[in-house]
Order: sequence, then structure tokens, then C-alpha cells
Amino acid sequence: MASVGLAALVTMPAVAQTAGPATGQISATGDSQNATAPMPADDPQGDIVVTGTTTRSVSQVSGIEIQKILPGIGPLKALQTLPGVTYLTADPWGNNEQNISLFIHGFNAQQLGYTLDGLPLGDQQYGNYNGLSPQRAIVSEDVGRVTLASGAGDLGTPSTSNLGGTIDTFSSDPRPVFGVTAEQVVGSYNALRSYVRIDSGDIGGGTRFYVSGLRQSARAWDFNGKQGGYQADAKLVRETASGKLTAYVAYSDKTEPNEDATVVSAAQVYQPYARPFLYPNFATALQYYGNQRAYNGAATYAASGSNYSNYYSDAQRTDYLGYLKYDWKVTDRISWTNQAYYHHDDGVGVVAGPITVAGLPGLFSCYYPLVAGSACPSPTATSAASLARLSTIFGGSGLASRTTEYRINREGLLSTLRLDLGNHQVEIGGWYERQRSSAYRRWYAVDVNNPSPPYTRPENYEAPLITQYGSQIRVDEIQTHIQDAWKIFPTLTLQAGFKSTFQRAHQDVPVQPIPGSFTGSRELPVGQLNTSKGFLPQVGAVWDVTGTEQLFFNVQKNVRQFQTSAAAGLSPFALGSQTLFDAFKASTKPETSVTYEVGARTHRSLDLGPITGFDGQVSYYHVDFSNRLLGISPTTTITAIVSGATILQNVGSVTTNGVDIAGTLRFGPHFSLYDAASYNRSTFDNNYLNGTATVATAGKKVPGSPSLLNKTVATLDAGPLDLQLVGDYIGRRYATYTNDLSVKGYFTLSGRVAVDVPLPSGIYAKKVTVSLNVTNITGKQAASTLSIGAATGTYNFFPVAPRQYFGTVSVGF
Repeated sequence: MASVGLAALVTMPAVAQTAGPATGQISATGDSQNATAPMPADDPQGDIVVTGTTTRSVSQVSGIEIQKILPGIGPLKALQTLPGVTYLTADPWGNNEQNISLFIHGFNAQQLGYTLDGLPLGDQQYGNYNGLSPQRAIVSEDVGRVTLASGAGDLGTPSTSNLGGTIDTFSSDPRPVFGVTAEQVVGSYNALRSYVRIDSGDIGGGTRFYVSGLRQSARAWDFNGKQGGYQADAKLVRETASGKLTAYVAYSDKTEPNEDATVVSAAQVYQPYARPFLYPNFATALQYYGNQRAYNGAATYAASGSNYSNYYSDAQRTDYLGYLKYDWKVTDRISWTNQAYYHHDDGVGVVAGPITVAGLPGLFSCYYPLVAGSACPSPTATSAASLARLSTIFGGSGLASRTTEYRINREGLLSTLRLDLGNHQVEIGGWYERQRSSAYRRWYAVDVNNPSPPYTRPENYEAPLITQYGSQIRVDEIQTHIQDAWKIFPTLTLQAGFKSTFQRAHQDVPVQPIPGSFTGSRELPVGQLNTSKGFLPQVGAVWDVTGTEQLFFNVQKNVRQFQTSAAAGLSPFALGSQTLFDAFKASTKPETSVTYEVGARTHRSLDLGPITGFDGQVSYYHVDFSNRLLGISPTTTITAIVSGATILQNVGSVTTNGVDIAGTLRFGPHFSLYDAASYNRSTFDNNYLNGTATVATAGKKVPGSPSLLNKTVATLDAGPLDLQLVGDYIGRRYATYTNDLSVKGYFTLSGRVAVDVPLPSGIYAKKVTVSLNVTNITGKQAASTLSIGAATGTYNFFPVAPRQYFGTVSVGF
């Protein structure tokens, strides 16, 4: 049977007993037997089916369809085709975490929950502290499926941040027969991606495993930046009559070149579309920072203002991840799942640029005063004598290298007991995580005669010139839940339950910043921050109106625990004094949301000439979002190398109303057309105070989140030929809290053509597929991710990546 393709990815029924005909099924434990790409010849294609009863709006993309969008694409970026999702990056893979923008129903990336096979992945904060991105947790080709609950996640989701829904990534299971899969991608800007996977098949006793490895490299499209690294993962499954044992391990060592966002304001005359780094042109950089020449024909350093070019910047992350899980069938009516996991991360963010950037001379004068005992920062920090002395201290180049060095160690346990009591399906579960993380901000010299390479840590890593601060944080998370799915009638199920969440966090600061050296900061706070929410209820129902239609509703309350990192902008541990921290604990509340959803689904076979089927879903949602936290930037530009201690406060509530409509028309077994239209209106309910000034935000729309989205996918599957076009329209977005600045909406188009190569007899390969993917076919130039941190007058943007081509050869043995 031909694959239904990406066009069906959101509109299949969400209850197994009314799913209608299906060629494949995803188990309730979240493992997809055959959802991986490229597919060996003996692996069937599968429809997209969500089993079990769901009272929420849930959609998903299979691993097969993810790889069609672009082989190796990040699991989160693959969600950009789903209704209500805005996912943007400045690279086509979706790998660069520094410039990711994700909005779902008005909530941003740090207000969602993320898991891999049930293992918590944190809140995706760029400054690592409680997890890692899905693209580092698993090789993209080994993803079985990605599921989005766009309004509210399952009560048992192990997350402290899922205000606006959850994104669950599932690894594919080892295949039941021995096989080797190899894939080679080549493409624009020297892109190379080499992937190999070996499946053992059943080796006896219901045991099978796979091992895979990946090497990827590419050049950034707008400068000579190096992207990529190495990944590997392995999974073992042993299934017996009494249960299923799963073991998974993953390794990732990745480097991503960061981008500098373009600053937009009335005072900023020079506003380039992209801000490329100067690396590896060190001689050019020295001349540019000396104002002796323009760079790239644009402007001299002095004339560039806030849009000057740095020498380089990148993010380096090394992760080790693993879990052991056992699904025990205690009896026919009782099952008990336990999962233990461990994650270690060692990461660093590096940026090298001129020491004359506004604010840096003052910072450095605190550590190297021109006159002993002078004030911090020194009023003479920008004098010629002071700058000359600082240049000598930092290697004579006029440049300095700044790092933020992260480390995470976390281990946890998830336990879920399920009871089948006839008409009642009861679930009781708990999650515990012990997390230890650290963040150190350091400055290093850039030797004029031997500049440090950008993609390794500075050579004098153990001896930085300045350690600006050092933070160590201990966090214990406890979460419990209980729920009951009551089948009142054969066609009507009511689900209700609640969860409780408790967080205990403590910060120590081995290295305090010198008072005055950190903008707006006297010290980093030391001490304990405990938050508890004992009752977060959920109730919903699903009604099988006919054999092909369903109605559903869901109401759920959730909370976002405070971020626990001195390097995170919305963390109380980044506040600039002990006094502010103590006041925060006494008066500030965590963000909460109450989400209401109601919707309908249909799955029908039709006999209307060429139209043979229709799948559709419509949902309306309303969200009351309370205690919104706002970080008021201490610097005049939103992304400044100087940075500083954010002012953090509750600034009122947000009201959201929206509609998602998605449908797929089928024209026989070979062609389908999918379209998803979304409307979202998220508005601030209150003004807020910035010091003594009132900022008029009441009634204004949440910036960064578009009101209108439309996604279109046309799929033709005709024997050995597979064609796909994906169109994505993003509406206008506001770029400040008062909505005085905005960016225009735009439409991008991507496509794929693939051919299964006929194989002569005697060839050992089971399947060979050759494909070509083209991203941004029309070469659209527009604002991708927006960096928003000002009430009025300014914002930053990252560019849309240009048209790029990627050719792939996939071979299954």
C-alpha cells in the first residue's frame, strides 16, 4: 500500500477504536516499529495513528515524513507543517539552537514541555541548565515519530514548563530482521551528512537492537562558520510475555556557529540583512576594528553602530544520555512502567570580538584599573591609555574571547501504574529528578600572533584572564499525578485527574562578580527557592458520535516552575542582588495557564469523482495565562555582549483565543492535498511598570507570535516516484511589547523529488532511493527569528536562509 504521506499527518482519528482502516499502528507505549527512514525494502509504510483515548488536540509527524521534509532535519523543525506551530531558524536543518523561535498558540519555546521516549528534555533554554534539544538527544534518522499536544500535555508529562502543550519525540524500535541502512547527503555550502544504522534483527528470546552513527558538516550560508559534529545512539529491546525491557544510549558532540542578529531602531542607520562574522580573516578583522576599512563593502566598524561584525561565535555541546525502561505486565489488568535515566552535558558558548564595544572597557577596568583603587567601572575606561593597556593585556589584538561554560548532571526516575478496572482506566504516576548544573562566565585573551581557533575552547582554558561569575545550582523535582478514564457509555469517555509539582532549588556562587562590573548587578543571590503546586486539575471527554466522527473537549491547569540558572534571562538566580532575590521570593508567582479546548475530527471515505477520502480536524482553544514573567533588559540593545542582570517581575495576564483547522483531501491512492489554517489572538491584559514609568501594553498582541498561519502540503506517490511540495505562510508579527514595530508576513516553499532505483537481480541491496530536496525555492528574504526584549523602538531579527539544494542517496541492505 502506498504511504499516505505528509498530507495526512494531523487529521487521522485520535481514538483507536474509531480509526478506520490503517496500515500501521503506533503502540501505546510510544514505540513505532517501522517508522524510520530510509526504509529497507521489507519494511511497510504506515499510516499515522494515535492509539488510546485523547481528549486533546493531538497531531504528529512520522519519522518517514520527517526525513522527506529534509534528511537529517531536527525533530522540532519538522513540526513546522502542523497547525498552530511557528518554528523558525536561520539554518535549514533547524539545528542552531541560538536563533530558534518556536511559538505554539502564543506560547514560546520555554513555555512548552519536551520529552524523548518519556525522558524529560528540559525547557530548551539556549543557556543549558536542565536538559538538551531533541536534535542532540537522538539522531534524526532514528526518530520514529514526533507528537504535539498543542493545547495541554498529558498529566504524566515530566516537565516543569509545559504551560502551552508538549512535544514528545519517540525513537524507532530496532527492526525485527537484520539489516543495514546507509544514507549520504550532499548539498549547498559544503553540506555532508553520513549516516549508518545496523539492526540486529531478533537474536533470540525476543531481543533485538540497533546501533547507528552520524557525521555531519556544513558551512554557514552567510560566513565561514563550521556546523556539525558527531552523533551516535543505540537501542535494545527485549519483549517477553511478562513485559518489555528497553535500553537506550546516545552520544552527541556538536558545534553550531552562532549568528548575530540585526538591530533595528530609528537610531541605527546601518541595518544589514545578515551580520556575518569575519573569521577566518584575522588581518581584515584587525583593520576593521581599527576603523581603517569597511567590511564586506557595508560600513566601517565605527559606522556600523550596534550592527558591527564580531570575529566569531559558536556553541559547543557534548552530551551523554541514557535510560533503562521496563514495562511490566503484572496481570492482564495491571501494568507498571519504570524508567531510570541519566544525562551529562559539557558545553560552552564562545564569542570573540573587539574590546572597544560599548560597556566592555568599563567592565575590564574593574579587573584591570588604570590607577589602583579607581572606581568600578572607571570613568577613564575609554581613554587612549586605558584602551592601549587593555589591548596589551588581551593579547595585543584588540579582541577578547568570552565564554559561558555549562555543565549538567541529572538523573531521574519515572514510574507509572495502570489499572484496568473495566469501565475505568486508572493511572497513577510519579517523577523525580536530581539535577546539578553550573555556569561560569569567563574572558580570555586573543593573541595577535596566534589567535585562538573558534571551534575549540581557548587554549588557556584553565587560566582565563577574568572569571566574571561562577554559579552552581542544585535542583530536586518531584511530580505526581492520578487520572481516570471512565467509559460512561461505549461511545463516551470522560477523563479527569490532577497533578502536583514541587521544586527545590539552591544556588551557591563560588565566584561573585565585582560590584559594578555586571550591568545592574551587585551580586548573584545565594540561597534556596522552593515552589509547590499541589493541585493542577484536568478534565476532558471524547464522544464517538458516529463511526467516523468524534467530538472532544479538555480543560487543564498548568504551571511553569521558575528557571534555575544564573545564565537564563528569566531566572530569579540571575537577579542582581540578594535583596532583589529575597523580594522576588516574597512577592513573585510562577506563570500559570488554564487551557480550554473543544473540537471535532472526521475520517471519511468518499466517492466524489476524483476525491476518494477526507480527513479533518477543527479545534477552538481559549487560554487564561496568569502571572506572566517579564525580564526587563538592563542594556539598550537586546542582545549585547556586555549583558547584565535582568529585572524580573510579574506583569499581569494574557488572554488567548484561537482556531486550528486542518484537512486532507485524497485523490485516489497516489495523490493527497493537505492544508492547515490557524488563527491566534494572544493579547496582554495589563500595563506594567518599568521603574516608575507605565508601559502601555494592555490590549496589545504578544510579539513574535503571528495571528495567521497557513501550511499546505501536496504529495504525489506514484510507484517509484515520490513528489512533495510544502508551502508555509507566516503572518505579520509584532516586534515590541507595545506593538509599535512589526515585520511583514511571508511565504516560503520547499520541495522534494525522490525515485526508488530499480535493482537488477543478484544485487544485495534491498532498496536504493535517490532524492533531491530544495529549501526556500523562491529565495525569499525576510525576518526569521525575532529577538524581542524592548517595550518600544527596537528589536533584533535573524535572516531567512537562502535557497539550498540537498541530494541524498539511501541504501537498505
